[in-house]
Amino acid sequence: MAVASALRLILGSSSASRRQILSEMGYHFTLLSADIDEKEIREDKPEELVVALAHAKADAIMAKLRSNGMMKEILDSQETTLLITADQVVVHDGVIREKPSTPEEARKFIKGYSESHAATIGSVLVTNLKSGARKEGWDKAEVYFHKIPDEVVESLIEEGNVFYVAGGLLVEHPLTSPLVEAIVGTIDSVMGLPKSLTEKLIKESLEEP
Repeated sequence: MAVASALRLILGSSSASRRQILSEMGYHFTLLSADIDEKEIREDKPEELVVALAHAKADAIMAKLRSNGMMKEILDSQETTLLITADQVVVHDGVIREKPSTPEEARKFIKGYSESHAATIGSVLVTNLKSGARKEGWDKAEVYFHKIPDEVVESLIEEGNVFYVAGGLLVEHPLTSPLVEAIVGTIDSVMGLPKSLTEKLIKESLEEP
């Protein structure tokens, strides 16, 4: 968790959960969002999809840095700058679920988890902006739920946060956390940024010559 003074981190994400997790890991970082159309990138396997999306986000952010002149500053600096991008999908009954786009879709997703389970597949990509080297990986976790009452489903939809997370899956929410029967894996993986994988990839990126 020790952070070298010559290390600068950029988190390429607008996810509040990922910001929280990276802060918990003891890192200081700046934020940039990729603003890509994720639905333009399609892969059959969830592991391949989330890794491809993390690469697409890194490409988009690097293009932003080049266009606004920040990339030149990064390359001229004595600091090593690492860009972290990530993506996540939920798999339920063998079907890949991304962020729900309508209340009807969110309702279908959340009701489907009731007395059932879902898997989260999440990628992490660390790009060394000086060398261009990329280190990638993915992690999986499973969440088992008790019965989710209809009033909880409707409250979550009305609140709106379900539309910003893969599969509308909010395990850390006060309404849903008491309904989680078990998690196989880690809560940080379910929330979108597996700590151990992220730490491993940061270390590997710093070992690059």
